[in-house]
Amino acid sequence: MPEQASAQQPAIRCRNVWQVFGPGAQDHLAQALKQTGGDAGATAQALRALDLVPAVQDVSFDVKRGEIFVIMGLSGSGKSTLVRCISRLIDVTAGEIEIDGEDVLGAAKTRMTQLRRRKLGMVFQHFGLFPHMSALQNVAFPLKMQGQARAERLARAREVIELVGLKGREDAYPRELSGGQRQRVGIARSLAVNPDVWFLDEPFSALDPLIRRQLQDEFIDIQARLRKSIVFITHDIAEALKIADRIAIMRDGQIVQIGTPSQIVLEPVDGYVRDFTKDVAKGRHARLSSVLTPLAPDAPPPADDPGLRVDMTLDEALSACMSLYDPVPVHGPDGQIVGMVDPAELARAVQVDPV
Repeated sequence: MPEQASAQQPAIRCRNVWQVFGPGAQDHLAQALKQTGGDAGATAQALRALDLVPAVQDVSFDVKRGEIFVIMGLSGSGKSTLVRCISRLIDVTAGEIEIDGEDVLGAAKTRMTQLRRRKLGMVFQHFGLFPHMSALQNVAFPLKMQGQARAERLARAREVIELVGLKGREDAYPRELSGGQRQRVGIARSLAVNPDVWFLDEPFSALDPLIRRQLQDEFIDIQARLRKSIVFITHDIAEALKIADRIAIMRDGQIVQIGTPSQIVLEPVDGYVRDFTKDVAKGRHARLSSVLTPLAPDAPPPADDPGLRVDMTLDEALSACMSLYDPVPVHGPDGQIVGMVDPAELARAVQVDPV
């Protein structure tokens, strides 16, 4: 399989992925699927009756190229297990997983080692830095494993250290760095090999809120420049809404809903998802594109045009048209009118759900 994939091909493709823990899991899963006709819920129930643990159940999704795909859920929902399945840190019980079109479940261990060194970047909540190495040496280490010359790998390490905001701290050892700085070193080390696909499992959750928000902002800035294909794990809905292009909500090993931040906030599929977002200030996260009504072909010119755009947040749009009573136009990226929105409906959309 060639290293380069087409722009239309997803960075990650998962189909019917199961991860079942316990003796004889693969055979028991195959038998249960046959008995239940492939019904995921009934299959999971049958497996539990055998004292097996169906940690990931029949999961299917694509991650687009250059997308931040956030997987979130409560503790024990299966989100971290799922990302370890995709990166094959653990072997999958059943299903299909492709990275840039390559079947990673069928890949030999030597091929997976090569992929992790050259294509995949990984950052975890507790990123194990080498205490006897400086920040520069830690970041350059994976390049050393690739066999790069010393001058070349140190030059690349300095480049990514600057990218994550640690210029001037290259010679510091982990014990001399704050928690946020150590996490930046971990991020820089994962970026040193210039991975195509980047896995981050709750990378900021151990940090205090102020540092966490700062690193979230820096992460968004880094992604704007690098456009990596990212799977990001979190249990924090505010973090997910802030950084995600799309969000997958997990519960008990299953994906309950996949959608944009606006869809998750405004169109929760059930009470579980609604509980995640009930205290969210919807107006700060949802975009106007999620609530507009398409423009009728024979619609008369609007009397008022406050200059609303599809990429505005609901709060921004409401502040621009709150004194108006009739529907107003919404403009697309090219300036053309693409739909209408009623200020009264916009005001209702930004209300926080009652507790």
